[in-house]
Amino acid sequence: MIELKDYNLCFRFPEVHEQAELRINFQRTLRIPDNDKEYPLPPGLGNFPLEHVDDYSERVPERWIEHGGVMLPMYQSEALWVNFSGFYPFAVKVATGKINAVTGESWKKGLNRGPQDYMATPRQPWLDGYCVEKGVIRQFVAMPLGSGYSAEEQITGEAEHGGLQIVVYPLKREVFERRYRTAPSASRFLTGEAIMCVKSVRSAAPDMGLAPGGKMRQEIYDDPNHLEDWDQRHSSRCFVHIANSLMWKDFTGNNPPTVPPTARQYSKAGLPWFDYYSDNGTAVEGSDILSKLKSVVKLGKEKGDVPLPENEPAEINKVVKLREGLKKHQVREGSF
Repeated sequence: MIELKDYNLCFRFPEVHEQAELRINFQRTLRIPDNDKEYPLPPGLGNFPLEHVDDYSERVPERWIEHGGVMLPMYQSEALWVNFSGFYPFAVKVATGKINAVTGESWKKGLNRGPQDYMATPRQPWLDGYCVEKGVIRQFVAMPLGSGYSAEEQITGEAEHGGLQIVVYPLKREVFERRYRTAPSASRFLTGEAIMCVKSVRSAAPDMGLAPGGKMRQEIYDDPNHLEDWDQRHSSRCFVHIANSLMWKDFTGNNPPTVPPTARQYSKAGLPWFDYYSDNGTAVEGSDILSKLKSVVKLGKEKGDVPLPENEPAEINKVVKLREGLKKHQVREGSF
């Protein structure tokens, strides 16, 4: 069962275990510079608003009704990251335009190893982009579907699906009760409000896809469980449509969020970036398919286009280290 609560997708499996719940939200964030320099993790600037597609069936594109699910607004060249929260373990598959964000392969049913095509929560607390190298991702950046920039279009040559596709599988009850105890996952939500606004290149196309942007240091962790530990008899899936922010008010009657600050503006304000590490996690290898994708800037140069405004480098002066399992307000004991 999936419910939409406070801009969170809540996946619940009471038939598997009374604690089997996973919350997924989509965080607004800085778009890191697309210049082949590797950047630390940018902050969360608050949830993207989510709405039921069915509530606006007379206004949204007809194919959205077929897919169901939810929708969120993004400006062209805006970035997002996907946040997972909950202590019960889940296997989560994420695709953009039905291209797996971990392997670069077309959508497959079920869970697969060799290569691993999913992430295991709570060890994996979030996902910021496409796994292009071991320990490196390219950030999810919104571009109009049909413009040729999305991972879907680069790999398949088609602009058919767009958006994000998510499916989750809970851990089997007996495995959970045998192995796991409750432990909250880390969080890198930025407290306070982003008060800076910038200009953005925008498009009136209603449907958006996700394209590979700048490089970021992030590990996609190897699943410590056995494949048979996951309860593949039970799963839930959701199609997350991405509406161009300029169309959001036409669809919903609500204004879209303001445009986030640039990475340079954020750093100049002295605000922190983040570095997350796990003492026990081992990163999966990057995808050969995804490593061949052209970033938005590189493809734009080939097209004679300037798809990313304000792409200047950002000077990173403050990095906060986050460790697996460390609570947001927990005081870590050190040595004396």
